[in-house]
Amino acid sequence: MVINQIYLGIPIENNEKTFHFLLLLSRQGKTRLTKWYSPFTNKEKSRFTREIGNMVLNRPPKLCNFLEWKEYKIIFKRYASLYFVVCCDRDDNELIVLEIIHHFVEILDRYFGNVCELDLIFNFHKAYYILDELIMAGELQETSKKTVLRLISQQDTLLEGGPGEHKVDL
Repeated sequence: MVINQIYLGIPIENNEKTFHFLLLLSRQGKTRLTKWYSPFTNKEKSRFTREIGNMVLNRPPKLCNFLEWKEYKIIFKRYASLYFVVCCDRDDNELIVLEIIHHFVEILDRYFGNVCELDLIFNFHKAYYILDELIMAGELQETSKKTVLRLISQQDTLLEGGPGEHKVDL
């Protein structure tokens, strides 16, 4: 048994990637953000996005947020008009994945100040920066919201050459 990391005091026992990919989909089915942590061809990526989007969007809201798909597990959560979808191995803990999704949403919310779909459309590069600080190679890298926000704020300062346009209370 190999323990890769500990999240919220719970050891994550897994020898492989925690996430294979992450998708953000609008209620209309438009893809707002994708991050792939496992190698797939462009054709597969397009097909997977379409298949999973149809499954998630057509699922009644009273059913659970976990789907078994191929040899993977799809875990999703809807926040306002966006669906946050994660593909992971079947033996991964669904509740930890939901907690990681919520953690990502909280960081986005704090950075953008009540994040909405338009924030992600017009500032997609910043959403990718946040995601890259949080998850690397399909595994959770940073559990501290303050650390992620501080790093993103520093990155904003470097890119803009001065004080950031977003003031984040750390």
